[in-house]
Amino acid sequence: MAIKITEDCISCGACEPECPNEAIDAGDEIYVINPAACSECVGFYDHLACQAVCPVESCLTDPDRVETEDVLIQRSLSLHPDDNELRRKAAANDYPSHFRQ
Repeated sequence: MAIKITEDCISCGACEPECPNEAIDAGDEIYVINPAACSECVGFYDHLACQAVCPVESCLTDPDRVETEDVLIQRSLSLHPDDNELRRKAAANDYPSHFRQ
């Protein structure tokens, strides 16, 4: 699933710098997540970084965009083609993921 930001967002901006893919931007009224760039932090963290810092819990999984861990690690790899450490971890199937908790 990609993550979405709900209308409860208070536009504090805490989530934006936490995203390893720069998928979060300020929208007209609230922050928004580009689902094509969201990998749910797979490959980078064992938790959803935006969700962890959101003071009003407005970063939620989007049930309309269910995606597997494999799809999400592939997205991380495609978004970070020069990240050799991520490639090494993915090849060894030893990378951080909230699916593995």
